[in-house]
Parts: sequence; C-alpha cells; structure tokens
Amino acid sequence: MSSRPAAGPRMAVVDYGAGNLVSIEQALLAAGAEVVLARSPEELASADAVVVPGVGAAAPAMRRLERRGLSSVLRAWIADDRPYLGICLGLQLLFETSEEDGATMLGLLPGSVRRLADAPSLPHIGWNQVHRTRPHPLLDGVIDGADLYFVHSYAGVPDPAVAEQISLATTDHGRPFVSAIARGALLGVQFHPERSGDDGLRILANFVAIATARFDRVGARSARPVLA
Repeated sequence: MSSRPAAGPRMAVVDYGAGNLVSIEQALLAAGAEVVLARSPEELASADAVVVPGVGAAAPAMRRLERRGLSSVLRAWIADDRPYLGICLGLQLLFETSEEDGATMLGLLPGSVRRLADAPSLPHIGWNQVHRTRPHPLLDGVIDGADLYFVHSYAGVPDPAVAEQISLATTDHGRPFVSAIARGALLGVQFHPERSGDDGLRILANFVAIATARFDRVGARSARPVLA
C-alpha cells in the first residue's frame, strides 16, 4: 500500500519483518516522497528507490528475504545501480558473511560483518559522532562529527582493497568502525536516521533528493523490471 501519490520518485521501504517502518515512512513522506511498503517483488518493481531498514540478526533476516523472493530482486536492483539506502541491518546485509550467526548475505560488498572490536559496552546504544571520510550528497547539511543514534553490536568491515573507496563515514566505539558507505547509487548507514533528530531527517531528505535527481534524469517511472 502506498502513501501520498506524488509526481516525483516512489520510495519502496522493504517490509521483511525486521525494521522500524513507521518512523522511516513518515520521515520520507515529510521529505516529499511517495512511499510504498514493499513485501513482494511486484511491489518493489514499481519503485524508483528502495530503503531497506533492519534490526536483529542476519540469518533470520536473510531467510525472510529469501522466502519473500526479495533477495534476488535486491541484487538485481543494485547491479542496475538504482538508488538503495540500507539502514543498520539493511547495510550489514550487503556484505558477504556475518560472524554473528554465520549467515551468508547478499554479497554485494566485499567484506564481512564483525563484532565491534574493543567496545567499552555492547550493544552500542545511543548517540555517537559520525565523522565524514569524504564529501557526499547524502550528508549534505550535516556537520562533520554530528551525533546520530546507534543500536548494534556488529558492523560491516569492508575488504581492505575497497575500504577507502566505499567508506563514507566512521564512528568510534572502542576501535573506529565504518558507519556509512557509498558506492554509486548504493548507500548505507549503520545508525538510525529515523531516530536521529533533525540531522537524521535531513539525511533521509537527502536520499529523497538523490533519488529525485535520478528520476528527473531518466524520466518517468520506466525503470526496468527487477523481477528475478
């Protein structure tokens, strides 16, 4: 079911039973997007951009994506370089494996998800600073070192061969970890923008703007089907 028809891009928030959907939907609506909660490949196929939220462990999340036929669709979506924003677990699922439960994940980013090293406390819950490693439109208007909200014990560790190219921001909790990534239209954040006050809302609005720019560039909603 979609909310607020709009002339601009349609945002699909993937509902696979592992995310805080209401807050994300409301933030995207406030940024001027049309929002559809996508539970099937057919619902995802009509979208211009996708947001994959998530909390919990990787293995059950991957099982739910597989059962709903969404994992292969997301792989095709990202291969086509269409706008994707992964939030928390939605970022972690992009990597190859998780040491949390041995899950094999989407395998779209080289590297693995690992327990936060030398962390003073786990889970890492609360506000912490996010330090940009390079400029990117996703973080426009957010000061370097802004406090954003985290809830996690694991984080993606990119393969060293690509770490510099895909890392967008880092955060310290014990050792530094990658807290945001960007590779083309593929974006991900380890923090929860929907729970991060004005800066978080700005980040979601920036993603809407990124999707809008692509929508304007390629024209009407004629995106190639991503059904696998």
